[in-house]
Amino acid sequence: MGRGRWRTAGSALVRVLLVWAVSTLTMLVLAGILPDFRLQSDDGDSITQIGLTAVWAAGAFGLLSALVWPLVVRALLLVPALVLGLLVFFLNGSLLLIALGLIPDGRSEAAPETAVVVAAVMSAVASATSTALAVRDDEAYRRRLYRLADRRRRRQGGAAGTPRGAEAPPGLLLLQLDGVGYEVLRHACADALMPTVAGWLEHGHRARPWRTDWSSQTGASQLGILHGSNFDVPAFRWYEKHTGEVMVCNRPTSAAELQRRAIERTGHGGLLTLDGASRGNLFSGGADQLALVLSVSARRGRANRSRAGYFAYFSDPANAVRTAVSFVAEVVREVWQSVRARIRGDRPRVSRGGLYPLIRAFATVVERDVVVAAVIGDMLAGRSAIYADLVAYDEVAHHSGPRGRDTDRVLERLDRSIALIARVAEHAPRRYRIVLLSDHGQSPGETFLGRYGLTLKDLVRAGCGLPVSRRAGRTRSGAEARAAVLAALHRPVEEDEEAHPGRGSEPVVLASGNLGLISFPGIPGRASRARIERAHPALLTTLANHPGVGFLLVDGVVLGRDGAVARLDVPGEAEALLAPFGPGAAEAVRRTDAFPHVADVMVNSAYDPRTGAVHAFEEQIGSHGGLGGDQGRPFLMWPTELSDPDPGLHPDPGLHQGLDPASDPDPDPRQVQELVGAEAVHAVLRRWLREADGPQVPVAPPMGGAAAEPAGRPVEEPPPGGGNSGSFPSAGVPARDEIR
Repeated sequence: MGRGRWRTAGSALVRVLLVWAVSTLTMLVLAGILPDFRLQSDDGDSITQIGLTAVWAAGAFGLLSALVWPLVVRALLLVPALVLGLLVFFLNGSLLLIALGLIPDGRSEAAPETAVVVAAVMSAVASATSTALAVRDDEAYRRRLYRLADRRRRRQGGAAGTPRGAEAPPGLLLLQLDGVGYEVLRHACADALMPTVAGWLEHGHRARPWRTDWSSQTGASQLGILHGSNFDVPAFRWYEKHTGEVMVCNRPTSAAELQRRAIERTGHGGLLTLDGASRGNLFSGGADQLALVLSVSARRGRANRSRAGYFAYFSDPANAVRTAVSFVAEVVREVWQSVRARIRGDRPRVSRGGLYPLIRAFATVVERDVVVAAVIGDMLAGRSAIYADLVAYDEVAHHSGPRGRDTDRVLERLDRSIALIARVAEHAPRRYRIVLLSDHGQSPGETFLGRYGLTLKDLVRAGCGLPVSRRAGRTRSGAEARAAVLAALHRPVEEDEEAHPGRGSEPVVLASGNLGLISFPGIPGRASRARIERAHPALLTTLANHPGVGFLLVDGVVLGRDGAVARLDVPGEAEALLAPFGPGAAEAVRRTDAFPHVADVMVNSAYDPRTGAVHAFEEQIGSHGGLGGDQGRPFLMWPTELSDPDPGLHPDPGLHQGLDPASDPDPDPRQVQELVGAEAVHAVLRRWLREADGPQVPVAPPMGGAAAEPAGRPVEEPPPGGGNSGSFPSAGVPARDEIR
């Protein structure tokens, strides 16, 4: 054992000396290139003296970075995250100036702006050298991971983790790839964009689509997945008449209220209540360990701030520099891609100027890096359940479209992040079962404004006989990344007149992807069709017959084009009218119609089954929020050692033949059934947690509490062992008959 410790210490010393030597050479090269940076006195020094000065300066800078930088970041924790990221360069430059000031006889000096450049280059080179040495030495890499795990456990006052292979049950890691639909995942694996995921599907994982509710967006889906209920979440944003306020899923105060309602309805805290961690999500899931969770970002207690996860990442100066450089590169990449799309005349296209390049860079770089680092820390700490959301694809797809070169690059980087997490999982103190899932997909299509030259609000005002602006305004996008940026900057999300509309007679018109909501503040309760037609005789006809509108829901009645009417309480009528929107459309509309806060008029855009295109009422060419296309078909991917989500059904035949089940002219109804609704996904994940380590949330609601599962949508929870192996096999491979 003593010899092993000496060998470990010797290897660490060699790595420190090598990094020091590379930093010294880098400083000498920069001193020869940059005119405002020197390492010799005014009288001139010998080469030996200059070399010793560089050794001194490089050592002092490295020591200051290791000792002072974590304290500086902790002191600046109250600074907004984006500002802290931009200050990285200047803080590093200041440390370099201090290091140069420690050299005796004043042999070195640098201009402040030059010090910033030198510090950034030296940090990047030192980080790259250290990483390369660790990668080449697998034993050193493994020891470093265990040291980080032990250090974290000691800080938290816990005992040493259970060694791998001992009694500790496996943990469950749930990675949400925001907005990645089932078909996008399938094509990404087939096109080698996600080799890590494709490898899992070939060896030990399976995937299947599941069907969202009518509100196919992160707020409804993630609330249902994490807390077991998304009842009364009709859209991404909606107007509540009794308070006169607009609820917005990505506003911190609204997210906190929605989480409170879900907990009250289900009677339990959420999926992650026992030893869980929630990273980068809208809701906490009941976890104690939180980072970048929107529902707690409005709180002012130090432990509850949504930015608490930034410190663990930015306390490492090399991480900070790497993320800052990647942030700038992503901004440049977005500007170039936007210009290229404009030059080529790509259609459809939306505006990508203003602050959007910064918002995209935050989602694809800063938030990704911080969330991945937090997940790695959770695994090294041995947490039982971890749920993390990676929003990069969703943000880019909104403005670049669900398919294309821009989103392909994002999928490749997501796959690299998954590979990194999987590699670290091999060194965690417990084994982890990694589940990938998404909350919704994305449907392409030109915006309603771009296609017809007016917004939904303009159309509603025209139908009500109200004046319409000559210049059509744009509806602001409600992407999740924008809210995360505003929360990081201490800026409220839509806390303006849109959040508190007046109680006058004019309608309140809101957009949620290709789903629109119209409420009449002057009419108490839910307005009936007759009441609306008396007040605004032309409105419903104008909306229903517009070519950009698919159907309306008004007080239990579905209205289509050319006078088509279907009552939800008459069996078969709604199913026939809504058949073009896919299986389960009528049931999804029927469920939403029962919500207390459903809008007076719900408007779903038109949908083209041939192209899968919809018309978003927001400025998004890749959208989700309503019915129609891939937006309602996210995926669930799990290791085969877990029980099948529903072992009584055949897997989707599209998984085994490379085809969409809808293309089968005579499909077996048992083979094309899917999980329906986010609450059903919650039940599956809850069962998987019980398979690993006993109940994580109450199996049944408390006496007198509301049922966690909605009526009419039970999800059986059979014992484990129903899974089979493999997924996405080559065409022509027959599917296993699981029933036999």
